[in-house]
Amino acid sequence: MKIGMVCYPTYGGSGIVATKLGHELAKSGHEVHFISYATPTHLDRFQEGIYYHAVEFPHYPLFEFNLYSLALTGKIIDVAKYEKIDILHVHYAIPHAISGFLAKEIVRGFSDLNVVTTLHGTDITLVGLEPTFLPIVKYSLEQSDAVTAVSSYLAEKTNQNFNPGKTIHVIPNFLDTNYYKPGIHYSFKKQLAPNGEKLLIHISNFRPVKRVSDTIKILCEVLKKVPAKLLLIGDGPDRNECEKLARELGIADKVKFLGMQTSFNELLSISDVFLLPSQSESFGLSALEAMSCGIPVVASNIGGIPEVISHGDCGFVAELGDTKRMAKYVVELLENQKKWKVFSDNARKRSVEFFDSSVIVPKYMEIYENLIS
Repeated sequence: MKIGMVCYPTYGGSGIVATKLGHELAKSGHEVHFISYATPTHLDRFQEGIYYHAVEFPHYPLFEFNLYSLALTGKIIDVAKYEKIDILHVHYAIPHAISGFLAKEIVRGFSDLNVVTTLHGTDITLVGLEPTFLPIVKYSLEQSDAVTAVSSYLAEKTNQNFNPGKTIHVIPNFLDTNYYKPGIHYSFKKQLAPNGEKLLIHISNFRPVKRVSDTIKILCEVLKKVPAKLLLIGDGPDRNECEKLARELGIADKVKFLGMQTSFNELLSISDVFLLPSQSESFGLSALEAMSCGIPVVASNIGGIPEVISHGDCGFVAELGDTKRMAKYVVELLENQKKWKVFSDNARKRSVEFFDSSVIVPKYMEIYENLIS
């Protein structure tokens, strides 16, 4: 098959899943054409069967704002026409789904383009609910040939808010468990925890919805019982606030801001507990990456997180904002090595059995094949 893959190129779950899916499809012999305004972050190596098409913005004095949705539509039409695309898989509803629909209508007659829309979260739970966008998103979902969501929670929210009148296929996010796997890098851990401190870790884009400051509050409570440090990976608007909070609580030397990183598995594999106190999370891909490395997760009990983390088995979930409860769970794991090992093994096992690419990618393949047939 020839598959067009439309995604945002920046860091974020939707872009990661799209590029990983493209890599897996190419390994299976399919031809994948990525369409975006920049090379996707994780499309960083050459692979046979993968191609990239840049969306170019027209510059004209009359246009005060960039017309990305129209520029994207034009590029999709170009790729569909000359590369003879069978499937157009768009990740994130705005504006990709509506651009995909417009392109499908325009190429009708010389190309039978099937549009698959995958919903990832804020495109449905936040941005898509803006009064300006809601009818557009609803229409694009209705006109998609197939719609998927990364969790049952997100599928339910989509039906409640948009009622697209069609089945929403739940296909969870996935990863390569042969890449994200346990493996202690002793020299690296010694550098970050020279006195044998336990390591807590959090990875995000530091947006308010991630509640990164809660991880610092959790660490403050944990330090009353266990020597520990907190590794914060990523960057974003809340970083300055978090640095200020760490200083105010007197634990700035225990919090390590490591900024943007590309090799998460090494940092995860030396950590002891992953923290995810988000106030909104349609899936929680970073938590899954930690679990695949054998790291138990302590998270908030919201959105799609409980579908990823089995409470009391491979991690714990607590009420949103209950940092003391989360800290209690962390200490429970850190003070009982035997229990931590059981949770670690269960986390790894759950990742391999339910979320490995070999389990999930065929679900997308089935949708593609049904549409083409």
